[in-house]
Parts: sequence; C-alpha cells; structure tokens
Amino acid sequence: MKRFAAFVLLAIFSLSVAAVVPAHAQRMSPQKNARQSSRTAKKQQKALRKSAKQQRKATKKAAKAERKANRKANRNLQKRRGQR
Repeated sequence: MKRFAAFVLLAIFSLSVAAVVPAHAQRMSPQKNARQSSRTAKKQQKALRKSAKQQRKATKKAAKAERKANRKANRNLQKRRGQR
C-alpha cells in the first residue's frame, strides 16, 4: 500500500513539473540533439574501451596465473620423478 501511495505521489509530482516547463523548452533543436547524441556516443565508446581494457587485463592476469601454476606443477613432477 505504501508503494502504491508513493507511486501516485510521484506520478502527480512528475505531471505537475511537466506542466510547469513551457512547451518550447521541451522541444530540442536538431543541433542540440546532434550534440547530445554525439556526447552519448562518445561516452559509450569510452565505456566500451574501459571495459575492453579491463577484460584484456583480466585475461593477461589469468594467463600469468596459469603459467605460474604450470611451472609449479612441472617442478613438482620433476621432483617426484627424481625421487623414484
């Protein structure tokens, strides 16, 4: 019930704010739209580059750990073979 009341209040508030903003201020010019979409695309590219960099770093770290584990396993194997 509390959620429903909060939702109703939020809906009323958002409608009242939308009514306060003039109609001409709500429209976006083509130039402004182009700038905004350009900015959004740039942010998306930056996020993609960052996630790709983190992925490369994680892959490199996993490969290094695997090499280290293989070296340790080989050393243990050689020790066991030398004892026989």
